[in-house]
Amino acid sequence: QDGPQRKKRKSEVGGEVDKQLDILAIGTAVGSILLYSTVKGELQSKLDGGHDSRVNCVRWHQESCCLYSCSDDKHIVEWNTQTCKVKCKWKGDNSSVTCLCISPDGKMLLSAGRTIKLWDLETKEVYRHFTGHATSVSSLLFTTVKPTNESKPFDGITGLYFLSGAIHDRLLSVWQIRSDRKEKNAVMSFTVTDEPTFVDLTVSEVKEEPVKLAVVCRDGQLHLFEHILNGYCKKPLTSNCTVQIATPGDGDSTPKPVPILAAAFCTDKQSLLLVYGNALQPIIEKVSLNTSESHICLVRDIQKVLSLKTDAAVTKVKTPVVNSDAKVLVPGIPGHSTAVKTPALGKEKKKNKRKPGETEESIEERLGALDIDVSKVKTPGGLPQTDSFAVLLVQGLESNDAEILNKVLNTRKENIVKNTVARMPIHAVIPLLHELTKRLQGNPYSASLMVRWLKSVFTVHASYLSTLPDLIPQLGMLYQLMESRVKTLQKLSRLHGRLFILVTQVAASQTVQDVPEVNQTAKLVYEDESSEEEGSDDEMIADKDSDENWDEDEEKEKQSDEQDMTVEKEINGDSDLEPENESEEE
Repeated sequence: QDGPQRKKRKSEVGGEVDKQLDILAIGTAVGSILLYSTVKGELQSKLDGGHDSRVNCVRWHQESCCLYSCSDDKHIVEWNTQTCKVKCKWKGDNSSVTCLCISPDGKMLLSAGRTIKLWDLETKEVYRHFTGHATSVSSLLFTTVKPTNESKPFDGITGLYFLSGAIHDRLLSVWQIRSDRKEKNAVMSFTVTDEPTFVDLTVSEVKEEPVKLAVVCRDGQLHLFEHILNGYCKKPLTSNCTVQIATPGDGDSTPKPVPILAAAFCTDKQSLLLVYGNALQPIIEKVSLNTSESHICLVRDIQKVLSLKTDAAVTKVKTPVVNSDAKVLVPGIPGHSTAVKTPALGKEKKKNKRKPGETEESIEERLGALDIDVSKVKTPGGLPQTDSFAVLLVQGLESNDAEILNKVLNTRKENIVKNTVARMPIHAVIPLLHELTKRLQGNPYSASLMVRWLKSVFTVHASYLSTLPDLIPQLGMLYQLMESRVKTLQKLSRLHGRLFILVTQVAASQTVQDVPEVNQTAKLVYEDESSEEEGSDDEMIADKDSDENWDEDEEKEKQSDEQDMTVEKEINGDSDLEPENESEEE
């Protein structure tokens, strides 16, 4: 149940309303309103059927049992709290209505979404429009009960001032309800350090009485203003006093700021009720401040107060009451010793006792009994596995250690790269891509290795990368790098083709030169019967074209010819002839 805005009835009402003074109205996120009795400490009734969406604000009417509420469903509802039924419902704005405020006389209602409207509660018609906030209004308060100009008759609303604050807006605007409809802008504004989360003020009842304003901002500071509302003021007014709360910072510890959650003026309009500390267990303190100082820092030690006590009844574990002298040794509690395990060790020793004559088992047999594969205990060669690669990679990316990154990223095995990328945590994907981009711009050899990692990252983590809203600027450098390399691919392929043709031609010409010359001479020559001239010519050609390979055959032929010659000489008796005569005979 969510009740962002809650308000008790004011104490000055009387009659039958006294019975309703103890009721707290709480708006919920589902659209219903809970009426809680603070005296009984229980839920009294529930108001349903008015809103379809979250209730943003509830306001009690001063003089009747009416309750007004606004919601994100753009409607304002008037409730009868006695019958718990809707009295009236009308559309308050084109967007969600975030805030309400009832005029001092109870006849007008201020509502605010993006624009502020003043409604006549009798006719439910818009009396005035006020525009000036860029965001939805979070607070509306009337600052005066009577108009500053008392010469004119007072109709209950004209001449009154009211204050408004919006979310994400550091200016609180003050508006005046005028008789003419021309003036729609704020007459003055108060500036604060952050978005206002809680606003309280003292209502100015007399003309000369200044309005005191307490504004708590989201940064935990309290700003106090004091100003007489007397018409238009151009410059934004700054605070008269700023209040902060901090821890004392004893010893070496430095003082820490304590956020102020809310502040309200007491009935004397001088002292303040401050709510500060933890939202679960806030501290409420009444303080009287000297607002003449521009900055006040209150020192409060909230550590002792804010220590949240755990309820002992929540746990089902019952701790037995033990004498302080006794020392209990329980596993899991600091201080226990190994004495707890001694009986178990004793039993094992008894079991392991050998009988006489038995030999002691070797370590290998014991490991075999335990069924431990010794070869699996250590990885071959001591190479790290893929899980340790993933751990190393993350460590290298976080510490920016070049040595670790080189060891991991220079691996060439495809399966190790895939497994490492698959096992690495999601948060390390973008740092890895940045590292790969940086290395791609370097040595071409390292770039060829990095492309394998890129491929694995994009295939494994594509779904994660597609969910990143700023993926394009994150991978811009990588994209440009790939574009520039792809552009040169066509030129490089052409150059590669030309070089390939040249190299093949050069290689072909070298092989032609290296081939040995083929011998074209005839191995055998057959002579036909013909004239002596033709025979002598053939003999000369044969002598010229003879090859070195036939030297042995020629020697044999010469020897046989010489033997034939000697035989003929011996027969004819012409062995001592002169060479001239020999040639003639031939």
